[in-house]
Amino acid sequence: MKRRPADETREPLLTRRFVIVVVSGTFYFLALGTLLPIVPRYVHRRLGGSDIAVGVAVGALAVGAILLRPLAGRIGDRYGRRVLMVAGALLVGITAASAGLVESLGWLMGTRFLMGLGEALFFVGGTTMATDLAPVSRRGEAVSYWSVAIWTGLAFGPVIGEGLLSGYDYDRVWYVAGAFGIAAAAVACFTKETRHAFQGERGRLIAPAAIRPGIILAATLIGITGFSIFLPLYGPEVGISDVGLVFLAYGVVVLSVRILGARLPDRLGPIRAGSIATGATAVGLGVAAAWSSTIGVVVGAVIIAIGSAFLYPSLLLLALRGVPEHQRGSVVGTFSAFFDFASGSAGLVLGGIASVSSYQGAFAASAVLAAIAMLLLRGGFSHHDSGAVPTVAEVLPATIEPTALQ
Repeated sequence: MKRRPADETREPLLTRRFVIVVVSGTFYFLALGTLLPIVPRYVHRRLGGSDIAVGVAVGALAVGAILLRPLAGRIGDRYGRRVLMVAGALLVGITAASAGLVESLGWLMGTRFLMGLGEALFFVGGTTMATDLAPVSRRGEAVSYWSVAIWTGLAFGPVIGEGLLSGYDYDRVWYVAGAFGIAAAAVACFTKETRHAFQGERGRLIAPAAIRPGIILAATLIGITGFSIFLPLYGPEVGISDVGLVFLAYGVVVLSVRILGARLPDRLGPIRAGSIATGATAVGLGVAAAWSSTIGVVVGAVIIAIGSAFLYPSLLLLALRGVPEHQRGSVVGTFSAFFDFASGSAGLVLGGIASVSSYQGAFAASAVLAAIAMLLLRGGFSHHDSGAVPTVAEVLPATIEPTALQ
């Protein structure tokens, strides 16, 4: 019997180095997730702010991240990914723990802005390192597993935040979120650098390859972010007293799809997987807008979660196709800046819509925007880039070798 030739898909992915990156990311996103349902309530109940004030406070994090994200990619390409992870997690931990020292909207916005700077550093460093450590044909799978850290934090963090919050005592929430950030920095110290010395041209500050996928990401993510921002305020209107359980169900669905279907973005190709992401998000938001009840919100959240599971891996693969290792950080930085733009603009735009209409109106507008994103995805790329692309190996040249599998 002939021995089968070596297959790159069999190269190890879940190595010790990769797992350390994911564990660090899990602590980091627990820090962010713990604050997710708390900040809107803090602004509304403790500070007496409006829906627009909620959007401003939540969006302040995105403003800081947008300003630094592209530069973080250049720093990562030049000086390494680990320094981004450690510095970013420390900054998030310190600012989260300090958020309640002064009870004012201005102070909260300042800490959220600084937290956004840390977010830019850590996210670019962690995402780039995760792709560095993956075999070429398993990068979609790597992004799926890396995003398990994201959704573990976003699923269980809100439950932790709700559990810590007792009446109007927010201090425990700030301190625990800060501890998660510092723990992420401590774990990141055990990673090994994946950047290799390279004397050629570095990536641009704004990477062209990431612009169109980034626009599609932002258009879809505005609705997902808006849903998470206003769910703590809309939930009680339809009889949901503990929205942490909805966040938990949402996160469990995303985690299940990401873990059990980790290879689907590679097998389906970025356009097909991206179409599932944008289409499911549009449908889920439409259900939440049209079905004003507890069941409607939960069903909508589950459908949105399916879209979320495919969104980032598929579009990041699209952005990274054909990009060499020494420019990958710049592409990740530019692409993820659209993530921050969506996070920041969602609160402002949808908060404005909600203030003149309703939360349902904001969800409906988001559904339309996600549908437009799907049309842009399906019509904006050539046939070769569409669903016919079965694996990442076909869109990432074989000459681009993994940089840190030794």
